[in-house]
Amino acid sequence: MKNFKKVLAAVLAMVLMSVCFASCGADKQTGIRIGGIGPITGGAAIYGQAVKNAAEMAVEEINALDSDIKFEFKMEDDEHDAEKSVNAYNKLKDWKIQILMGTVTSGPCTAVSDETKADNIFTLTPSASSTDVIGGYKDKNGNTIERKENVFQMCFSDPNQGTASAQYISEKKLATKVAVIYNNADNYSTGIYQKFDAEAKARNLNIVSVGTCTDETTDFKTQLNEAKQAGADLVFLPIYYTPASLILKQAKDIEYAPKFFGVDGMDGILTVENFDTSLAEGVMLLTPFSADAEDTKTKNFVTKYKEKYGDVPNQFAADAYDCMYALYEACKAQGITMDMTAEEINTKLIAQFTSDAFTFDGLTGQGMKWSESGEVSKAPMAVVIENGEYVGM
Repeated sequence: MKNFKKVLAAVLAMVLMSVCFASCGADKQTGIRIGGIGPITGGAAIYGQAVKNAAEMAVEEINALDSDIKFEFKMEDDEHDAEKSVNAYNKLKDWKIQILMGTVTSGPCTAVSDETKADNIFTLTPSASSTDVIGGYKDKNGNTIERKENVFQMCFSDPNQGTASAQYISEKKLATKVAVIYNNADNYSTGIYQKFDAEAKARNLNIVSVGTCTDETTDFKTQLNEAKQAGADLVFLPIYYTPASLILKQAKDIEYAPKFFGVDGMDGILTVENFDTSLAEGVMLLTPFSADAEDTKTKNFVTKYKEKYGDVPNQFAADAYDCMYALYEACKAQGITMDMTAEEINTKLIAQFTSDAFTFDGLTGQGMKWSESGEVSKAPMAVVIENGEYVGM
């Protein structure tokens, strides 16, 4: 009996040891840990899924290079919700992330970037374009919003989009009367509208109607009728693709056919479920990336992405892909290793991204540089939807 107990104890000890080794092995770090957060499900899932796909593809390529820099990547879903985004960030902290690539949309990223600033974790967002994400500006009351020195953007910021849109519409003489419909409950939409309005006034663009909405708005006929009655021949939409798809359908319902001009949040409208893509014919928007570009880098990216995921990559995918390669170049330049703390990595990456010597050539821009404000220097391009595809203008 004593021998049986000894054998049983030995067997149990071996089982416990094997479980321990298995669990420890499963969590064994193999590279610098990069977390991602975005809407993989929900109304903005086109953005988050594109970011996840392209980031994973870039990490596979980077880890196959003959380099000492290796990455581990893990993406969490936030459903485009700020509270869920913070919860997702806490899960990634439990995983012991050292860098955050995210979050994807502005509201959640603003909340999470407050957390990463407190934790000294370097943050590079592919697509959260609000200045609330990075801080370091004066609000409408003249109060200084503290700069989050650890947070940088791969996308161009909302002010740049608003200003560039007004400039383009004015220079190309696209309209005599302009209407705007924007989401006054959303940092992204409001930030773009404010800069568009200022630049439009400076250029004597005639804004004849301004309609607002919220995240819950599904009926836009009041805003559209106001624009129609004011004689607007162009409607500027600094909003995301889901409400934009409703606006295009409802404009047709009231027999209103102006030009529509959007920004990067409208990228993805052609893939909205049950949306008649013919309604988007002629829609113009600003974007840092066009999948039909003829350069070799874009062609290779688009071909591989389509083979891997069965879809044409949008600008969110391109920005995420650029994020990973920019982080790779910066880590290589700074000699960053996976045994460094997140705080050590944060210090080194801030120094690299703000260095005058650091430039990055990617899918979404050539010679990209970052200022101490966290904003990237690159120019948007205009595209128009023709026959269900984005075509450069």
